[in-house]
Amino acid sequence: MTVIVLVVATLVFRALGALGVRRFGTWRESAAHGLAVMLVMTASAHFVPESVTFMPNYGDMVAMVPPFVPFPGFMVYLTGVLELAGAAGLVLARFRKPAGICLALLFVVLLPANIYAAIAGTSIASPLIERIPEQALYIAIALWAALGARSERPEASVSVTR
Repeated sequence: MTVIVLVVATLVFRALGALGVRRFGTWRESAAHGLAVMLVMTASAHFVPESVTFMPNYGDMVAMVPPFVPFPGFMVYLTGVLELAGAAGLVLARFRKPAGICLALLFVVLLPANIYAAIAGTSIASPLIERIPEQALYIAIALWAALGARSERPEASVSVTR
């Protein structure tokens, strides 16, 4: 489901770029924004109460945390906040480079939880044959967005007095 959200959002942003919206004028920009949309969706599940059963929720996320990770409930909230911060960083050009790099690292750190969830058979886990390539795709897009980001520094002003 997350890959579908990523692909559809990216295509919508790229279509807007083709229609003249300069912000989405490249595939890299569109993919960065598509990844941000996907992250907002996935992060929202970190905060959904367990009583909501029609979508992944906090309880499902806690079940994905491997036993060796301390404070699983806190970690679920923390990763949700980090995903939201990363999404914001991807859409704000000034922060895209650090956000993309940090998100790539976050995706690497989260991979053991996804592997554990697949092996343990939690209710929201994708099979490993799907999950590992998905995670690699997210890492690649985050790095692609980061490494293509321009550093936006204010121009130095020069004043000449006579």
